[in-house]
Amino acid sequence: MLTRQALDSGAYLEKFRSLPNLWTSERIEASLAETLKEQPACVNNDVWIFAYGSLMWNPMVDFDRRDVATLHEWHRSFCLSMTIGRGSPERPGRMLALEAGGHTTGLALRLTPNTMREDLKAVWIREMVLGSYRPTWAPVTLECGIHTHAIAFVANTAGEQYRTDSCISAVAPLIAAATGQIGSNAEYVFRLYDSLSQCGLHDRYIEALAGELKRLRQHPHHDSQGAPNATA
Repeated sequence: MLTRQALDSGAYLEKFRSLPNLWTSERIEASLAETLKEQPACVNNDVWIFAYGSLMWNPMVDFDRRDVATLHEWHRSFCLSMTIGRGSPERPGRMLALEAGGHTTGLALRLTPNTMREDLKAVWIREMVLGSYRPTWAPVTLECGIHTHAIAFVANTAGEQYRTDSCISAVAPLIAAATGQIGSNAEYVFRLYDSLSQCGLHDRYIEALAGELKRLRQHPHHDSQGAPNATA
């Protein structure tokens, strides 16, 4: 599992050195600074991060409040191609992102003021190493009814990793076959499914994808090239 030490020490960035278009530390810092300048005035000085994927079970940041929340105007989508981490060049997987439209339920994390800057830098290194995401201040509604804005990492649709087809039939075989240094792609989906369930949340897309991955494990089949899909 990814650790905060790997982010702070530079070991995480080092894993991506072989890939083209790797973001430098300076570019990552500039993106963070630009995003903070765009913070809506209505949120006062609070900085919330919206967790919809691995940040739900492995946030690696200090926060003083954690609320179930609904993110408006965006929905989950495995629309980013992945060749490292939980995938490989031979069997690329898919990373989770957000695409425009609909809504998403997840967790809103309010960062602790004393460590906010260091935590944000760690989050930016984690998410922006390849520029696959676009950090966005998006409207969220906390479970208690409070309306605010949170930083959400949405898909960079102009990036090289973006793929237009993220339907279950397209991504499930890829995810079932993909594995990498961090673990299997399917494991990520199951961890997300469990995290949502533990919070009493439901996402039809994730539930359908987890169900299809379980089916593929039970009934492995051949891909279009005739090679058997891995069951991860």
